[in-house]
Amino acid sequence: MTDELKQTPFRIGLTGGIASGKSTVADMFAELGVAVIDTDVIAREVVRPGQPALNEIRERFGDDLIDASGTLDRTAMRKRIFANENTRRDLEAILHPRIGAETLRQADAAPGPYQLIVVPLLVGSALTKYVDRILVVDCEEELQIQRLLARDAETVEQARRILSAQASREARLAIADDVLLNERSLEETRQLVKALDEKYRRLAAVPDRLERQPETP
Repeated sequence: MTDELKQTPFRIGLTGGIASGKSTVADMFAELGVAVIDTDVIAREVVRPGQPALNEIRERFGDDLIDASGTLDRTAMRKRIFANENTRRDLEAILHPRIGAETLRQADAAPGPYQLIVVPLLVGSALTKYVDRILVVDCEEELQIQRLLARDAETVEQARRILSAQASREARLAIADDVLLNERSLEETRQLVKALDEKYRRLAAVPDRLERQPETP
């Protein structure tokens, strides 16, 4: 391990299935003063009008994914990518390199004893090599479906297609160092976040990450 790598901030990769509550958990960490880099926010920034990524999307998929104001039509995009695997991969090839580069730029500039990088699709992502620990926000699939129906999905069938297009719950849990079960009240979730924050601050205080002893989830 190089000296440069040793000096990078202590980084937690936060992931979880759609509608598992990642954003809620990330907001709770932010309330505790933790720097949060959210790749969903970055994904929106890189497709703003005038950005090269949006132009590439228009060239690849036509105007069907661009709304009347010239911005990306996220509802139309979601339907296309969850209905066709090749479409999803083509879109990821346009977006993921840009999102990854901007994520690392923001992470390098972020202050604080440690930082949280929110990556919904962390399973199989190159970003896993840039984090010290992985925190998975988890919940039962049926609860995800209920939340999706209240938020994004139009039907149960569409909700299940959205879930099936992501990494499985088992795959996410397999890469987890820590698991936060987000199925109860907000206050209970807040207490879990507080305990994890204290743990991460202890780990971040160790000067050389080679000396940090792993802790059980």
